[in-house]
Amino acid sequence: MSRRSIAKKRIINADPIYKSKLISMLTSRILKDGKKGLAQKIIYQALEIIKEKTKDDPINILEKAIRNATPLVEVKARRIGGSTYQVPMEVRAYRGTNLALKWITKFAITRTGGNMSIKLANEIIDASNENGNTIRKREETHRMAEANKAFAHYRY
Repeated sequence: MSRRSIAKKRIINADPIYKSKLISMLTSRILKDGKKGLAQKIIYQALEIIKEKTKDDPINILEKAIRNATPLVEVKARRIGGSTYQVPMEVRAYRGTNLALKWITKFAITRTGGNMSIKLANEIIDASNENGNTIRKREETHRMAEANKAFAHYRY
């Protein structure tokens, strides 16, 4: 992070097939070693699997999954007088979306069985149905914030 000035927000280009910014954000989360084409292929296969399994529009299911996985509050470490407090803070919309995408990809990777597109599809379907590891992570984040509500006055 720059100490001099605030970093500029990069403009996210929509993906070529679905014209969705969410999918291009998800592509950058799955991306490894600069292989963007492979990452896009994995995502498009996952969306096809979602379409087959749910008989519904995969973009709507992805949006619902991200909405369900987005946290409202999180804790940030704040050092005050030699001791560190976990201070609950509200999550801005952009950061919440990024956290949700990060959790979905992380738990899709750690899932067992099948290839990455199957695992990603199953994780997205689980998140849209409000179960699975991604939702558990969001609930855990909310519980942490609730437990540390006493330190909310240390917010900056």
